[in-house]
Amino acid sequence: MISLKENITQIIKSLPGKAGVYQFFNNKGVIIYIGKAKNLKKRVSSYFKNDINQSGKLKVLVKNIVDIQYIVVDNEYEALLLENNLIKKYQPRYNVLLKDDKTYPWICIKNEKFPRVFPTRRIIKDGSDYFGPYASGRMMNTMLDLIFQIFQLRTCNYNLSEENIARKKYRVCLKYHIGNCKGPCEGLQNETEYNETISGIKEIIKGNINSVQHQLKSAMKKFADAYEFEKAQLVKEKIELLQKYQSKSTVVSTSISNVDVFSILEDNDTAYVNFLKVVNGAIVQAHTVELRKHLDESPAQLLEYAIADLRERLHSNSGEIILPFRPDVPFHDVKITVPKKGDKKKLLELSEKNARYFKLDKEKQKELVDPDRHVNRIMQQAMNDLHLGELPDHIECFDNSNTQGTHPVAALVVFKNARPEKSEYRHYNIKTVEGPNDFASMEEVVYRRYKRLLEENKPLPRLIVVDGGKGQLSSAVKSLEKLGLKGKIAVIGIAKKLEEIYFPGDNIPLYIDKKSETLKLIQQIRDEAHRFGITHHRQKREKATIKSVLTDIDGIGYKTVQKLLRKFKSVHNIENAGYEELKNTVGKQKTEILKNYFKKKT
Repeated sequence: MISLKENITQIIKSLPGKAGVYQFFNNKGVIIYIGKAKNLKKRVSSYFKNDINQSGKLKVLVKNIVDIQYIVVDNEYEALLLENNLIKKYQPRYNVLLKDDKTYPWICIKNEKFPRVFPTRRIIKDGSDYFGPYASGRMMNTMLDLIFQIFQLRTCNYNLSEENIARKKYRVCLKYHIGNCKGPCEGLQNETEYNETISGIKEIIKGNINSVQHQLKSAMKKFADAYEFEKAQLVKEKIELLQKYQSKSTVVSTSISNVDVFSILEDNDTAYVNFLKVVNGAIVQAHTVELRKHLDESPAQLLEYAIADLRERLHSNSGEIILPFRPDVPFHDVKITVPKKGDKKKLLELSEKNARYFKLDKEKQKELVDPDRHVNRIMQQAMNDLHLGELPDHIECFDNSNTQGTHPVAALVVFKNARPEKSEYRHYNIKTVEGPNDFASMEEVVYRRYKRLLEENKPLPRLIVVDGGKGQLSSAVKSLEKLGLKGKIAVIGIAKKLEEIYFPGDNIPLYIDKKSETLKLIQQIRDEAHRFGITHHRQKREKATIKSVLTDIDGIGYKTVQKLLRKFKSVHNIENAGYEELKNTVGKQKTEILKNYFKKKT
């Protein structure tokens, strides 16, 4: 038997002296650390030297390493990008933790016919364009006000397909009559013209105001030449609005164009990285993130990680980055500037000031906010709004998912003290129902859930939330009645269309204030159940559609097949792939299984 120490030594000896990313695994096969290296052999070896100056955290990490895997790339910059993506995917215990407030406001340009433009705090991967995040709602609303003053856009949520417009399904509203919309719902504005407006909006949001001004000036001249002076005057007013906005937002020389600015502020085990995007001398985007250190990472390591993450996440392709010091990693096709004086130095100081204010704000929030008091207030408000007899400190929510009756599944999420208890989430495959029958499916999963809790003598929830209206609610109540729990647990249904709350035996729904914390809590629970259910349903659907000869091999599961086909594209390519290439994709054990299978087949 080879000892653990000998095994690690052998792995280190076989490491190449190339740039790449290394992964440390513990005895449970879990990735506990991911790092990048200019030279894999030298970097990984450095962890296992008996250095008396090695920190306690690093010693704990090394003690837990039982296996090492690596991926070779062309250069250190590619290693940085790959490291960033893998950390976000696996979130290893000992890596930098990027704490980012997900409730920052964004401007969404919806992926649809005649796109709407609206504010949001939720990013949905549906092909829509998101611009932001904005440091505050006020900054975002200033931009939206400018957009709606200059451009005529629809705000309705109609499905403006060619068929619906041709059938004259919709009628123009008040916005059309007061001149704020051109009436695409009745075909009074064509899609090409509308999309040109959307292109102009994107340019303004990105900070390219000059190009939009040029287009508006051309339009004003055409109206003037055609003696349409009223229209020319309206366009002139829009140009003046843009100029006024630009004069307010210009903070440095307009010669500074398309530049990213990053600064870092350290505080014990935490660091704050501020990002500013400057276009034509104007700050068009500002964002600060908090990073938690786990292994005494240097400021350079933290800054490199934040740059890679923010530039990718915020879709920045600026050709120049202004930094407080030169990073260790060479960023390809990007000019790195470390200014000593002048306008660029002022920008860097402004970024540092933003990082300081963000840190101070975080500290004030920690001092002022009492989490228990906040939770108790929400619980008390929910109890009052929903006419409950006790605090709903344990809430469970059900949601059904199916595609035209196929692959029916249900999801259960659990919230305790207004926070998700993810370890208690459950997925259900519907067993007794055939076809698309949400009511029967709901009846089945509610019965199965609480029958099991009763059998295992586990605590029951204070409140059950059913995603749906009266029908789904009635089905849930039937199951509770069978189990003798009717009246012992409060249960409500929430209908999505108008966010109506239904109670058992009451046909008249309850409408809660849209801004109330009670409704926001119920919506959060409902949306979490929907997200959790959709994820499981998608995986089940994919498993049913991806059928490969590989799935019949003992020891090769669905996720491994997905990974192999994503990498090699076909079974033929997998069969002819080299040992090392397969090993880097699925590991040594599964590579041996695959090689033995194809050998026997031949």
